[in-house]
Amino acid sequence: MSSPPSAPLGAAEIARQVRDGSLSATGSVGRALAAIDACGALNAVTELHADRALKRAEALERARAAGRDPGPLAGVPFAVKNLFDVAGRVTRAGSRATEATPPAPRDAFAIRALEAAGAILVASTNMDELAYGFSGENAHDGDCRNPHDPARSPGGSSSGSAALVAAGAVPLALGTDTNGSVRVPAALCGVAGLKPTYGLVSRSGVVPFVRSLDHVGVFARGAGDLALALGALRGMDPDDPVQRPRAATPAPDTLRAARLGGWFAAPLHPDAAAALEDAAQVLGATATRDLPLAEEARAAAFILTTAEGGQAHLAALAAHPDRFGPLVRDRLRAGALVPAVWVGRAQALRRRLCAQLAAALDGVDVLLAPATPCPAFPLGTETHRVAGGDLPIRLGIGMFTQPLTPSGLPIAVVARRGADSGLPVGVQIIARAGAEAGALAAAARLEGAGFTVPPALPEPAPPEPSNA
Repeated sequence: MSSPPSAPLGAAEIARQVRDGSLSATGSVGRALAAIDACGALNAVTELHADRALKRAEALERARAAGRDPGPLAGVPFAVKNLFDVAGRVTRAGSRATEATPPAPRDAFAIRALEAAGAILVASTNMDELAYGFSGENAHDGDCRNPHDPARSPGGSSSGSAALVAAGAVPLALGTDTNGSVRVPAALCGVAGLKPTYGLVSRSGVVPFVRSLDHVGVFARGAGDLALALGALRGMDPDDPVQRPRAATPAPDTLRAARLGGWFAAPLHPDAAAALEDAAQVLGATATRDLPLAEEARAAAFILTTAEGGQAHLAALAAHPDRFGPLVRDRLRAGALVPAVWVGRAQALRRRLCAQLAAALDGVDVLLAPATPCPAFPLGTETHRVAGGDLPIRLGIGMFTQPLTPSGLPIAVVARRGADSGLPVGVQIIARAGAEAGALAAAARLEGAGFTVPPALPEPAPPEPSNA
């Protein structure tokens, strides 16, 4: 009988072992490549970068042997959403519409930043086409699957990145978050996720979807590894015009929390409701703050998403409509027709939303909100039963993430396993601009109180039959 696989190491522990020599960088990469192969049925990976990763690991070992510092992320394997440029490869963004794009001349800034800290890229991951979706269903590359139940969605659009971390294949992965594309899959896959402050992490070398909303985000097994990755990603990059220098705000000595009410108090699946209640109890969030513009902010995000996305792909839509999946094609075509005055009104509403969130954060350090209204839903479904009603999945699963994105505030997600469904459910932790440390401190406290989901390790392969 084969033995069950051992629990995967986190990023901090891998780096510690590589730095002290108890684990080689090539050994770390080898483990990750074997784990990715073992969870191939999840369809989480679109391209493996094995040769590159092994060469990088060998170079890191030579540097360490020569006495050079291998970096705070030494030997840590990571994956990236197939929206990030990888030198010499075509950045497909989950679509056939990009197939004529020349290979990327260099890595995206975020990849270079992680590798400068010693991390090693091992794979590019599956995603909703052009980052337009929340389900992980892809008409070209096939659907990505949730490690905790392969019949269910991992969330999207950063589906493969979340799934690989949830499966224990890699300890870190990069995604992007426009309307919740890190926060939704983090919640549904049961991993920690972070959408940093808008403009904090460079987006150069990342295929844009909605430039005024796009964020580079991170998945990890826990808040400590998110902080480690964010430390490497903070560097300034002149190639991203919206990036601004911002000093990190330290975590407060005494963390104060409140809950968001109103729109965020909508009926929830029992597991999502229980997770939010318990998170509020752990963090002492007895007060409730309202965000009256939440529903309008969600509408504004819809308008910006469809309008900017439609304009970005207008030429390709006109030249090669057959290269787009039907659902994405129709959404982008509609978006290209949105009047400019609507876009202007949506952008103006963002300023009012920011003012309301500043008022909601007055006197507290973080705000709590549900991440999704329910746990993962079956792939291929249009609606899902939640609290006695039918939730339109493609529009409704991001109902709590989308209204917050236009603010640009940092938001962390932690998850736990629901008692009713047995599936992960998550909670959003919203902080002031630049106060990622506070959101991550709250996440760490929740993790200490049980807000973690063990990785869904693949079943060990059966032993080869004996010829004896």
